[in-house]
Amino acid sequence: FIPISSYLVNIRDQEPLRRALLDFKPDVIFHAAALKHVPMQEMNPWEAVLTNVQGTRNLISAAREIAPERFVLVSSDKAVRPSSVMGATKRVAEMLVECAGDGADSRFVSVRFGNVLGSSGSVIPLFMEQIKNRLPITVTHPDITRYFMSVSEAAQLILQAGAMGEGGEVFVLDMGKPVRIADMARDLIRLNGFEPDKDVSIRFIGLRPGEKLHEELITEGEGVVSTQHDKIRVIRGRHCDFTSVNGHVDDLIKAARTFDIRLIKQKLKEIVPEYMPSEN
Repeated sequence: FIPISSYLVNIRDQEPLRRALLDFKPDVIFHAAALKHVPMQEMNPWEAVLTNVQGTRNLISAAREIAPERFVLVSSDKAVRPSSVMGATKRVAEMLVECAGDGADSRFVSVRFGNVLGSSGSVIPLFMEQIKNRLPITVTHPDITRYFMSVSEAAQLILQAGAMGEGGEVFVLDMGKPVRIADMARDLIRLNGFEPDKDVSIRFIGLRPGEKLHEELITEGEGVVSTQHDKIRVIRGRHCDFTSVNGHVDDLIKAARTFDIRLIKQKLKEIVPEYMPSEN
């Protein structure tokens, strides 16, 4: 029997979040709360900033107060050379976590990986529903690729990476080779007893706002090294000025409250110079 305590809290609200952590005092925090729908965040970047960035900072602040043994941010491959608001905000969240250990007893780390099969927002259930109804499978681009892993594998690797962290690292999970989405769609059609392009067609609808053709797990020059686990690599903690990053984040949150998309993206680029907003 595992005792469970439940709290209904919005991570964008500092005090209720702080109260929940002070009440429960967890030894380990896994921070997986984030907006993840890329096109929606392109249209509403203020929501991405207030949840993915301010929410992360709120949680870090509360965590530093209770001093858990470990704090693990669940990050994304979209944080690497981001082309989307979602990716840029997740990179800012990584930066906050990299800095959070300054003067703290807790170990703050991030784990970066790609898509999880069957998770909320996964393309697999959508494709299966389209095949079931004999509708065309909608794929954004003939050459688009993504990394995938199973829910159980992702959960195990996050736990293992979090356990080996010393503080300030970004862990990168080995996702294998990227999969071409159009090929995966054709395989699913065959697995359901149909013939691609005859019984069920594939319709290419174009890249959505903020989407890349190919995702990456590391940026050239990040200095990724192996760990004792063959499926986990690590980017060692880099020098980080917590006060400076927090100052930039203050400016970003102020920009978010103006609802000015151009200004928000400009502030994101000031914090994440490699952020290149997509034009699609």
